[in-house]
Amino acid sequence: PHLAALVLARGGSKGIPLKNIKLLAGVPLIGWVLRAAIDAGVFHSIWVSTDHDEIEKVAKQFGAQVHRRSPEVSQDSSTSLEAITEFLNHHHEVDIVGNIQATSPCLHPSDLIKVADLIQKEGFDSVFSVVRRHQFRWSEVKKGENKMTEPQNLNPAKRYRRQDWPGELYENGSFYFAKRHLIEKGYLQGGKMAYYEMRAEHSVDIDIDIDWPIAEQRVLSFGYFGKEPLKEVKLLVCSIDGCLTNGRIYVTEDHKEMVSYDYRDIVGIDLLKKRGIQVRLISDRDCSKTLSAMQLGCVAKASVTNKLQVLKDWQEDMGLSWKEVAYLGNEESDVECLKQAGMSGVPADACAAAQKAAGYICKSRGGCGAVREFAEHIFLLLEKVNSARKQ
Repeated sequence: PHLAALVLARGGSKGIPLKNIKLLAGVPLIGWVLRAAIDAGVFHSIWVSTDHDEIEKVAKQFGAQVHRRSPEVSQDSSTSLEAITEFLNHHHEVDIVGNIQATSPCLHPSDLIKVADLIQKEGFDSVFSVVRRHQFRWSEVKKGENKMTEPQNLNPAKRYRRQDWPGELYENGSFYFAKRHLIEKGYLQGGKMAYYEMRAEHSVDIDIDIDWPIAEQRVLSFGYFGKEPLKEVKLLVCSIDGCLTNGRIYVTEDHKEMVSYDYRDIVGIDLLKKRGIQVRLISDRDCSKTLSAMQLGCVAKASVTNKLQVLKDWQEDMGLSWKEVAYLGNEESDVECLKQAGMSGVPADACAAAQKAAGYICKSRGGCGAVREFAEHIFLLLEKVNSARKQ
């Protein structure tokens, strides 16, 4: 049977404009679930249903196909079931739909693999995700009602300790898998049903975790970053023009060049060095005088015609794996380096090709704190590496 992953990503959002492609820890929100779906390797096709050009662009960058949904199922009042039904009406080859929520960025491929087995090998008609909660519920008393609240799932005279109570299962909205015949009857849950219990730390819902910085911390701690395990970064290579500087060159009357940089970026480089991470600089043009004036104390190479070759030479000389190399670039000449490095980033104003190749897109522009921001991102991921080692 043809199993299709389908992410519904409407352009309109009452809370956060274009929330589905807003950067979360340097990655568009929808990118986190698309990465997990692709790496799971269980889907015959992976789709994003959208009505917005920018979401379509991001979806294709992450390797998904795009179904342009109609205005009729793109309203605030439109339901997920209506959008999924429309998708099936246009794709008769699909037998099973795995509806994955774009707002669940801590989804892991291992979850999707196990759910696919429940549907395809164990014969369930529908499977949905749940999370275990240890929360005591009480009946609601509406304002003006003259009555007492009542316990719903506890005896107040004998309250359970957390470790003595298994808790309750709640839908977390991460995904809903269903066979075509159920959806055509008008429901996503039915027939031979099963739930799939996700780990609590992976059950992050941006619809609930509206505080974006908190959600970013959760994703950095528990999100899925790719098939290969993260390694400790030992080298950061940074493009000078457009990353360390804003790319502007000022020319005086006596033909001298001047550039500007942000002191925060210099602090970021110093912090990286203190953590034992080498920082090297690279440039397409001859900027040796500029580098000398900056006095950064970094190995640098200017007038480079093949940045990837220089990066490979440095990586081999230091005896590093690619997972131990980070790269910050902003132009088309940086694209191959961004693809090769284990950790890659670009400033907010990088060219489209560089943004597509990067794993992290800074909020800061080049020459305006992007290096410091990328350094902070590296430090957070190093904490994740160290945490994994301890476990």
